[in-house]
Amino acid sequence: MVIRTHRPSVTDTSEDNAVSGKRPTLADVATRAGTSTAVVSYVLNNGPRPVSESLRAKVVNALDELNYRPDTRARALRRPRRWQQIGLLVPDLTLPLFGEFVGRIEIEARARDHLTMIGNTGYDPERELEFATAFTEVGVDGLVVIGAANARETAKLCSQERVPVVWMHNVRGEVDAEIVGVDHELAGAIVTGHLVDVHHCSDIAFIGGITEDDAAHGDLETVKQRFAGVRGRAGADVTVVPTNLTADGAYAAVSQFLSGVAHPPQALVVGTFGQASATIRAVTDAGLAVGTEIRVVGFDGHPHDYGQFDVTAAQQPVETITARAVARLLDEPTSDDPIAVSLHIGVTCGCTPQA
Repeated sequence: MVIRTHRPSVTDTSEDNAVSGKRPTLADVATRAGTSTAVVSYVLNNGPRPVSESLRAKVVNALDELNYRPDTRARALRRPRRWQQIGLLVPDLTLPLFGEFVGRIEIEARARDHLTMIGNTGYDPERELEFATAFTEVGVDGLVVIGAANARETAKLCSQERVPVVWMHNVRGEVDAEIVGVDHELAGAIVTGHLVDVHHCSDIAFIGGITEDDAAHGDLETVKQRFAGVRGRAGADVTVVPTNLTADGAYAAVSQFLSGVAHPPQALVVGTFGQASATIRAVTDAGLAVGTEIRVVGFDGHPHDYGQFDVTAAQQPVETITARAVARLLDEPTSDDPIAVSLHIGVTCGCTPQA
């Protein structure tokens, strides 16, 4: 949390507005900065006329001191169309979890008369910043970032452009804001607890990259947090089978691992949903039975998956996460309670499938 110190003056507009409940206006900012509303507008919109660096600094300071945010309702009235816009940055649209996030965010935004502009970043820090810059230039009313790969620079850009931003799922780097998502370490502990308590597994291997040498791109932070939960519940002797967090990488790594051990582990915990099917295929190709000779658990996925194997997995409540993210972006009341993780019992752990 950033705490700003503020010394009120004789004509302290921010304090007056706080008491009256009114939001600061362009005129308030102009008065604080000692300039005109036109100059404030030039700073907010990067033109059309140039502003000296010293005057720009005064305006930016006034904006910060007054905690000024553009009145999106007034802006909407000036537009010749009904819809407002939010930007959405997502790391990989081909992954089922992120596809679910995108679909639900579009539904939540559309219900509030907002259209969604989507940028697929590929976990590339430069591409993420390029999309964020482009979205702020076209005038989005807010930005949702899923799985940020360049959180620090994206946050800096949004602050400079006065664009609200909400972070979802996880971020690479540090941001001075809460991330809307589940506790991934707890999720790791939940799936591992099922293996330990129900199936009495003591020999567990974790499938997934946990260092940048393993995976320069990908959901590395989430996998590291999940592994911490697995190790905390199962003990320090968990074997790590490193992968680059792709399906091909998981199949190759698990196949090589199983061919090189005299006795396979009792269970595998797969760090991402995108690697689960590939891991299961590697197990069956090695001539081992899933659920009996090797138990397999993972994360995410859909509770009504009609694939060959119904994977036992810790699951995120996608609708709850996306509804909270959009509500925060648009300054709507929403809960601050922790978002719960649930355990879906499938057949890959050896349990009888649920009705």
